[in-house]
Amino acid sequence: MLIAFDSTQQALRAEMLLEYADIEIDICPTPKEITAGCALSIHFPEEDLHMVKDVIKQEQVEIRGIFQPVGEGYQEVES
Repeated sequence: MLIAFDSTQQALRAEMLLEYADIEIDICPTPKEITAGCALSIHFPEEDLHMVKDVIKQEQVEIRGIFQPVGEGYQEVES
């Protein structure tokens, strides 16, 4: 799964919060198929989706959306 952001500040904030919540994440470039204002995205395991959504909601992190890989691209599952 992947979270895309509109700002680098929110991406870095989410990185800190998700690491603090012991969620395994990787920072990566935002794929070109996803239109976002920030060049950074966060990959995380699909089984952590519920925890990721909880952290984002509780901490009011602004995101572009949560995406899952589908074939050659990505499909938005949450915005």
